This record gives sequence, C-alpha cells and structure tokens, in this order.
Amino acid sequence: MVMKWFRENVWVAVAITLLRIYVGWDWMVHGWEKMTGGFDATGFLKYAIGKPVADKATQEALFPTYNYFLEHFALPNVKLINFLIPVGEFLIGLGLIVGGLTLTATFFGMMLNFMFLFAGTVSTNPWLLMLLVIIFIAGTNAGRFGLDAYLTPLLRKGWARVTGKPKKDAKSKIIPH
Repeated sequence: MVMKWFRENVWVAVAITLLRIYVGWDWMVHGWEKMTGGFDATGFLKYAIGKPVADKATQEALFPTYNYFLEHFALPNVKLINFLIPVGEFLIGLGLIVGGLTLTATFFGMMLNFMFLFAGTVSTNPWLLMLLVIIFIAGTNAGRFGLDAYLTPLLRKGWARVTGKPKKDAKSKIIPH
C-alpha cells in the first residue's frame, strides 16, 4: 500500500522531482568539472589498487574481484576511464534534471557510487547513493514531471512493436495493432 502510494501519488512525484533535480545538479556539476578540468583517474586507480578496502583484522581485500578489475582493466585503459567517468557523471546529472530516462540515469548513478565505494572513496557517495535509491524506488513516478512523461509511452509502444506483443489500454483489454 505504501509502495503503491509512493509510486503513484502526484505529491510524491513533486517531492521526488525536487530531489531528482538536486541530485542531478550535483552529478552534472561534478561531471562538468571533470570534463573541463583535465580529469585523470590514474592516481586514484593506483591508490585504490595499492590500498584496497581491507578487513581490519585480517588485512584481506574485501572486494578482490573489483581490485582485479581495477588493476587489469581500468588502469591499463585509463584513457577510456578518463572519458567515461566525467561524461557518465554529466549524463547522469542531465538525465535526472530533465527527467529523461530517469530510472536509467538513477541506475547508472547508483552503480557509479558503488564503484567509488568499492574503491574506498566515501566522500558524499553514501549520501548520494541513499538519495538515488529513494528516486529509483519511486519508479516511473520519478519522471512524471519531466521528459519521461513523453518518452515512456513512446518507448512502451516501440517495445511492443519489437516484441510483437499487443499493448493494453487502461482497462487492461488487449488492443489489436
């Protein structure tokens, strides 16, 4: 009952829209700063590899597969990472601000926050992650006041055509193509 209210109530949509714009602005500003400020992840990656998040008692790395990824993929391809992080942050912020592909932007924002946390960077990541989870839980209500109000019906119609499944009207009757 609470989830239904959270995902369908217009006032929740207003609150989520304000939250979405706040979080989006934070992502977009940091992405823009990295895009225009000569961002280089090399030092960050070397530090994360050299001092991985470890268990205090055993000093064993807590995320060995992630450390392997950083050492064997991210660091050798740092030029790609130097492009993806700033552009990704900027696009996440833009998507959240305009409410376009909101759930996609939210998902990738959460993934980026998790990646930073796995590397040992706390900073504002837990705060942003919590806010993004709230936005994500709101589902399509998060994009009600944004481009998603126009994009979602178009995407659903296109998906129905691709999959060959007829779409349903508001009364759940099947409408022929």
